[in-house]
Amino acid sequence: MKYIFRILRWPLGQLIIVGDWLTRPKAPRLSVERKHELDQQTEKLALYHFKQCPFCVITRRSIRRLGLNIETRDARNDPMWNAELISEGGKYQVPCLRIAHEDGRVEWMYESASIKQYLNQRFG
Repeated sequence: MKYIFRILRWPLGQLIIVGDWLTRPKAPRLSVERKHELDQQTEKLALYHFKQCPFCVITRRSIRRLGLNIETRDARNDPMWNAELISEGGKYQVPCLRIAHEDGRVEWMYESASIKQYLNQRFG
């Protein structure tokens, strides 16, 4: 039974990737100053994701729509990011936004709706 799910997961994942690519929102046109300001504000953010996860697609689309430059870390295909997500974040769940605060504290935010709300409030 688990092999059937694996067989079905791959083509469904490819459909998600193609659908995302075909309907990808355009990044906003930002001034050089605003782009630089956003890059500085997002340099301590990282998104742990799976390329084929529909909730990760929603999160990446929000990032693009806001014109943000947030590092993406593929937790499925990169063992280093996988291990970091589990050991530091506490669970194997994506999407997960890693927020390194100025005071050295690190916050791990799960759930696409929460991440989207956070990004819209902070950068929207």
